Amino acid sequence: MLRDEIWQARVDLAAAYRLANRFGLNEGIDNHFTLMVPGSRDRFLLNAFGLHWSEVTAGNLLVVDAKGKVVEGEGEAETTAVCIHAPIHVSNARAACIMHTHMPYATALSMIEGGRLEPASQTALRFYDEVAYDEEYNGLAMQTDEGERLGKVLDGKRILLMANHGITVIGGSVAEAFNDLYFFERACHVQFIAMQSGKALKKVPTQIAQSTFSGIDPNRHARLHFEALKRVLDREEPDYAQ
Repeated sequence: MLRDEIWQARVDLAAAYRLANRFGLNEGIDNHFTLMVPGSRDRFLLNAFGLHWSEVTAGNLLVVDAKGKVVEGEGEAETTAVCIHAPIHVSNARAACIMHTHMPYATALSMIEGGRLEPASQTALRFYDEVAYDEEYNGLAMQTDEGERLGKVLDGKRILLMANHGITVIGGSVAEAFNDLYFFERACHVQFIAMQSGKALKKVPTQIAQSTFSGIDPNRHARLHFEALKRVLDREEPDYAQ
């Protein structure tokens, strides 16, 4: 039933908020994850602005329309969340779930002139040719035309590294988007550790970089990883699903 699908969507998105908090991927009460409401193309789930991510539950998520109006739930839809996410959701069928964070290592990479995730670790190869780079920082995203611009820069990729800002990840499900968010930060982290040595990065040859993950089902891996993480929450923070 659609009602069950919608509740499961709420549970999954709440889990992602809790997990991001556990892994230090969020920043205060800022940043935002959204998920299209099952059966809709113009309404999405979003956390109420002002809640700490450790407080987010399936039941207190808002339903917001493409213009930023709260149509279900109590609380405020933060402006930059609407302006970044809504245009991408509407224009990109691949973007059922969108996650935007200022997670530290990815954000640090966005601060470097010409910063790129290099094909120098196995984890980084998950994202080979799937990262778009926005080289323009335009301040706070307070208008939807900024979200429209970012959607064009994304240009079919799964990851958008936003200059001087952070990262936006899109996925067909919460599991897919969170898996990419988690592993992208891990890849950035080990790249910075290697860079601190002062020695040149040993990059993987292009042919191997292109083929390493070609035989792997990323959606299955994402689903299994996310289910494992939710089992941790079920034991330690079960209220997320309320």
